[in-house]
Amino acid sequence: MTDILMPALSPTMEEGVLAKWHVKVGDTVKAGDVIAEIETDKATMEVEAVDEGEITDILVAEGSEGVKVNTPIARLKDEGGAAAPAPKAEASKAEAPKAEAAKPEPSKADATPAPKAPAKADGERIFASPLARRLAAQAGIDLSTVKGTGPHGRIVKRDLEGAEKGSAPSAAAAAPSGETRKVQSLAQMGIPDGSYDLVPLDGMRKAIARRLTDSFRDVPHFPLNIDCEIDGLLASRARVNAMLEKDGIKVSVNDFIIKASAMALKAVPEANASYSPEGIAMHHHADVAMAVAIDGGLITPIIRKAETKTLSQIATESKDLAKRARDRKLKPEEFQGGTFSVSNLGMFGIQSFASIINEPQGAIMSVGAGEPRPVVKDGQLAVATVMTVTLTCDHRVVDGAIGAKFLQVFKAMIEDPVTMLA
Repeated sequence: MTDILMPALSPTMEEGVLAKWHVKVGDTVKAGDVIAEIETDKATMEVEAVDEGEITDILVAEGSEGVKVNTPIARLKDEGGAAAPAPKAEASKAEAPKAEAAKPEPSKADATPAPKAPAKADGERIFASPLARRLAAQAGIDLSTVKGTGPHGRIVKRDLEGAEKGSAPSAAAAAPSGETRKVQSLAQMGIPDGSYDLVPLDGMRKAIARRLTDSFRDVPHFPLNIDCEIDGLLASRARVNAMLEKDGIKVSVNDFIIKASAMALKAVPEANASYSPEGIAMHHHADVAMAVAIDGGLITPIIRKAETKTLSQIATESKDLAKRARDRKLKPEEFQGGTFSVSNLGMFGIQSFASIINEPQGAIMSVGAGEPRPVVKDGQLAVATVMTVTLTCDHRVVDGAIGAKFLQVFKAMIEDPVTMLA
């Protein structure tokens, strides 16, 4: 017997909602079959089976919320296994657990308990099927040395063939370091109970709070500001949209900004980099993430290889990504990673602001509103449409000189859009 566990579908996922089952007790599945839909902190995704066998028990009902990663959600009778009674959890949605689903007692036929999910020395979780973990534990194989070939890089049974035996990583090595910050309650800080309505944190808000707190605390960062005159860009945008009108494509100012950012990153490759303990990663392409506000938080879908794409391609792709982001239909690879981020609040009238770096990226650019401002041209006072941008840099990767050089190139392209189209 094999427990099917709640999978971690993203690096930040700790719990999720088991939205829908695509199988029932008695169904036979094989590796790659879609068995369920999981709502994570970012999107709704399909879960594929990683082992073959017959579904003998559904342990967590559809609609269950707060199901912790690695909680058993179903039970599979694999080849050679024998079915055994297991506690049922096919409760109604009204009775679905709001916290961690109860873990069933192991059956007699499954006398060897499944080992806990192992982790690498740096605390990174290793993704492996329950059967692979059990076989690795029995054979003394260190899963951190095994490359997974299953869905999303998961380690499955076939990956263990030929793997070298060795001691499993110790619990001390797997445990992440650092102290947990003690947080006072609102009452302890002078805000009495009953004077406010408390809105519970959903998975997305928890993930945003955790990741941005880590980034702001751990990444040495600094801002750089520059003003760009965009009258030429606005005129170019009007001409481009007139040409694309027959195709139903409309290019936004943000599309120009994404294109200019990508071109500037290729012109100043030192800015298109990420810090890692092993060294500085110099990225081959400008994968530009764009911040999209959705219900309950923020997500950053990515325009991959943006430097190779035309304005019309960027406009079409950004519109599609933004829509699917709001519908929570993005795939993990569409919002994870990226080499640079753009956050634009100009449409809200914000003049300037500084964003928190989206690790592991080396910088993020915050874009304010384009507005008429007094400027001096040839010694004379004039009025121009000016947009302020702020580049927040990871000082371990992008120092002041590199950031300034990037902004100079970006400004030149934004103020004369023909240069980014050449």
